[in-house]
Amino acid sequence: MKNIAVLILAAGKSSRMKAIKQLEKIDKKTLLEITLEKVQTLFSSTIYCIVGANADKIKAETTTKNIEFIKNNNFKNGLSSSIVSGIQYFKANNLNFEGVFILLADQPAIDVAYLKDMIHLFNINKEVIIASNYGEKFGVPAIIPEKYFSNLLLIQGDKGAKEFINSRKNEIISSKLNTNLVDIDTKEDLQRYKNSILK
Repeated sequence: MKNIAVLILAAGKSSRMKAIKQLEKIDKKTLLEITLEKVQTLFSSTIYCIVGANADKIKAETTTKNIEFIKNNNFKNGLSSSIVSGIQYFKANNLNFEGVFILLADQPAIDVAYLKDMIHLFNINKEVIIASNYGEKFGVPAIIPEKYFSNLLLIQGDKGAKEFINSRKNEIISSKLNTNLVDIDTKEDLQRYKNSILK
């Protein structure tokens, strides 16, 4: 899958969690490791992980191999700054990809089969965005073709990526597979999710 760069966004300061969200654990694995390991079942190449707040601690406590950490010094400017950091890193290091697969570190319930289907859709539709359907809106996980990389460098704030995707609804394909797109923002979210997988 060397034609797609995987970019895991894990730079936020987790203010609503009141703890380092990326390192919160479910069954002895951190939220970040759960995401990284799912992706690694589909990609043998290096996975890129954007870190910002608590970067050193997150790197020290992440045991997953073949991860390249990219530091986002502008993480306080919101989620978009992490995507910008990733694209800038690819450009600076002359890394050429046909698309970037953007995932969050706090969506532990997404099925590997769903991610695999997104990759399949991109490989047969390389000129369109493969985005997740949230009903009224589209969002990440999403695979964005290289032709949009220069546009991604211009996004801003926490909702810039979502606005970028949703302004191009006629250029989006979504997987028809069902998956759980819940994200974990608070201790209550985390406990609720833990309870749901015990049932």
